[in-house]
Amino acid sequence: MREAAFLRQNQARWQQYESQPPSSPDELAARFISLTDDLAYAQTFYPASPTTAYLNTLAGKVHQSLYKNQPEQQHRLGRFWALEVPLVVARHWRALAWAVGLFVLFVAVGALSAAYDENFLRVVVGDEYVNQTLANVRKGDPMAIYKSTGSSVMFMGIAANNLYVALRTFALGLTLGVGTVYSLFVNGVMLGAFQYFFYQEHVFVPSLLTIWIHGTLEIPSIVLAGGAGFILGGGVLFPGTYSRRESLARAARDAVKLALGLAPIIVVAAFLESFVTRHTEMPVALSISIIGGSAAFIIWYFGIYPRWVQRRAALV
Repeated sequence: MREAAFLRQNQARWQQYESQPPSSPDELAARFISLTDDLAYAQTFYPASPTTAYLNTLAGKVHQSLYKNQPEQQHRLGRFWALEVPLVVARHWRALAWAVGLFVLFVAVGALSAAYDENFLRVVVGDEYVNQTLANVRKGDPMAIYKSTGSSVMFMGIAANNLYVALRTFALGLTLGVGTVYSLFVNGVMLGAFQYFFYQEHVFVPSLLTIWIHGTLEIPSIVLAGGAGFILGGGVLFPGTYSRRESLARAARDAVKLALGLAPIIVVAAFLESFVTRHTEMPVALSISIIGGSAAFIIWYFGIYPRWVQRRAALV
């Protein structure tokens, strides 16, 4: 785009930022994001232009307004989850969609492998787990394995493990995404084989009503951590108009934001698995309510809300 066209397209909005105070802290934050995007574009295509110098000055003023009042720092965490994480999701929806698509494929591979090889699940999760679950099925309580450890100890162990899995899946994006694909493959195949095992033992519905009390938050979190890994790898593979180092730095900022945003969801999932999933005798309606509520949150926060935030930021 020629600089004159860039000016015509955006100058009225910049003048509005100068003349009209923002109506809320969220609007101020959205202005800052919009200006930094404009500044990055101008620095790339018109590095020595007065337009770039003007945008740099204007972005500096907005930055000072954004962070000048110490009390506003108390709302920093709120803005992080209300604005920054959704905007990362909206900007990188393709990377996240790739993670979801690959994971679904790997789940199917796991289920088919278990269907054609009765020993496949034993290879994936071990004989002890399979034998214990089979014994529980015979006793009429197929999900009893979730009652085998004290809630508090189970919570700490599961939370630490799942946070590690998500962090590893994300960090492996530095292998140009190959390690992230492998991590998604391992987890997807395990899930597919695991669910097929319960189908084969004619306890598929009870397994869904139990496992997905926590799995509805846990599994999407691991998959989205894979998306964060793809964002990281994409910063190296597809630098665009930036230097490879700058592209990686920008991708890393967004990927880290997404990974941090997933942490509390993973902890909540571990809490549900440790303290709630073990109550296999709970009413079906309650189980469905927990699963449905968790699914609604995931769909809204990572599917619907980011697009709304992005559209609102574009209009500011």
